[in-house]
Amino acid sequence: MTSQSPEKSEKVEGLERASERLARLPGGLLWLLAFAAILLTHWDLLRLPYFWDEGGYYIPAALDFYRHGWLIPVFTNAHPPLPNVLIGTWWHITGFHILATRVLVCAVAATCFSAVFVLAKRLLSAFSALSIALLTAVYPIWFAQSTLAHADIFAAAFTLWALAVYLPLNVRYEATSAERWKVAMLFSLAALSKETAILQPAALLALEGVRWFRERSPERRREGMRWMGAMAVPFLPLIAWYVYHRARTGFTFGNPTYLRYNATANLSVGHVFTALRYRFLHLFWQRNIWLPIVLALACLLLPRRPQREGRRSLSGAVRTACLVLIAANWVAFSVLGGALLTRYLLPIYPLILLLCVDLWQERTEKPWAFTAATAAVFLSGLWINPSTSFAPEDTLTYRDMIVVHQEAIAFVNAHYPDATVLTAWPVSMDLFNPELGYTNHRTKVVSLEDFSAAEVQKAAAEPERYDTAVVFTTHYLAPSFRRYLETHPNGRRGRDYAAHRDLKPAEIARMLHGQIVWMDDRNGEWAAVLRFNRSYEARLAEER
Repeated sequence: MTSQSPEKSEKVEGLERASERLARLPGGLLWLLAFAAILLTHWDLLRLPYFWDEGGYYIPAALDFYRHGWLIPVFTNAHPPLPNVLIGTWWHITGFHILATRVLVCAVAATCFSAVFVLAKRLLSAFSALSIALLTAVYPIWFAQSTLAHADIFAAAFTLWALAVYLPLNVRYEATSAERWKVAMLFSLAALSKETAILQPAALLALEGVRWFRERSPERRREGMRWMGAMAVPFLPLIAWYVYHRARTGFTFGNPTYLRYNATANLSVGHVFTALRYRFLHLFWQRNIWLPIVLALACLLLPRRPQREGRRSLSGAVRTACLVLIAANWVAFSVLGGALLTRYLLPIYPLILLLCVDLWQERTEKPWAFTAATAAVFLSGLWINPSTSFAPEDTLTYRDMIVVHQEAIAFVNAHYPDATVLTAWPVSMDLFNPELGYTNHRTKVVSLEDFSAAEVQKAAAEPERYDTAVVFTTHYLAPSFRRYLETHPNGRRGRDYAAHRDLKPAEIARMLHGQIVWMDDRNGEWAAVLRFNRSYEARLAEER
């Protein structure tokens, strides 16, 4: 391998020195810098109305705690209460406002990135830590989630700090009682933020059990038993929560509809194998995560570089722990969970980047070049959508969705304030609940499941129930992918699309005998307002 030029070497050394100075900053100042950076880069997102699951569960649940002190929201969904407590308490300090919620989530995101930096600094180097933290922050899924009030980012913050303590201790495989308790408490707080976060200590408990079984040293076996005890602790508060939930509601895991959607309805061989494929793509392909992985695999073809002062490689124990966590999340989230959402995997993406950057700096002279290329590709993924299906919240597409819904509702409020509106979830929820930021008064709503032909036909059979409609895409597809499916109707995916697609606004208007009075389309996220002059026609008939 050719050596670097003196100029390039000086630049690299300058970057490393700057990283070292950053690493020496007090933890509070480091967090404050991350918080400021998140606020600045998300500035135009901070006042957006609440999105999808925010308005569907998390904000109403936090409002129940804010107003009544209820740990269990009125709809008895069994998610643990810590995010509701944190958000509701914050509102008592700031007042109930969307901007306050967004700022709180930005603070939680800053806590996540600080944890990633500390974890990587302890395991590798300050320069590698800065690379991994920056790549995590600009990875589209993380960037999009950094202002959204979902429980997953709260759980990710506690999980990543637990790993920042546990994984470096794993190198020497010894710890004080205080360190083990710190890990146990952080994982416990993660589980009380989102029940699925228990997966991380469960996977590490299994790993510690295997090590204990294979270990022959009495001292190391005792240390393994201590770690297994620490990893078992987070189960206790989660079990206590479910006992309390059952005592108060009669349901252990939430109301039957919630349980069926998130667990029992998905326990089929076909669903699991489909989910395994999608989750594999989520972990190793989605939103350009494939690039750092391909670069890392290519580095395996190169010889190891001599170790330099201040630069370390991951130990075999840490690599094994990371791989176990990645595999556990891949399998577990293919079996559990209704929607195949990438935000469930938030704590795992930094671990993948940790493994990749470790190989970059171990086998090449230019890890900074790989970091720059990956950052550029990640940033492009915020706006350039692939020709596949994905959730809007994986990129800034979620902003397009919010904006077109906001504009449609504003048009209805301005022109038809007393309308009875035919629509589907989540716009039905947005119209009915002013606290979500879309309207200042409750609107009468007639709800459909979606805007497929079968659902629209149901609405056509009862025209007297509504006089206005807000229609929109309930199954987002990138425009290029939608055109491909429309021109290939005989393929499997083409047939599925044709069977379940949302009708276009003009098609819905024809079926319902209405007129399109407003429409907008933002990169495939479209919405339209339809008006039906039935009341006027009825009055004319009566006068005759």
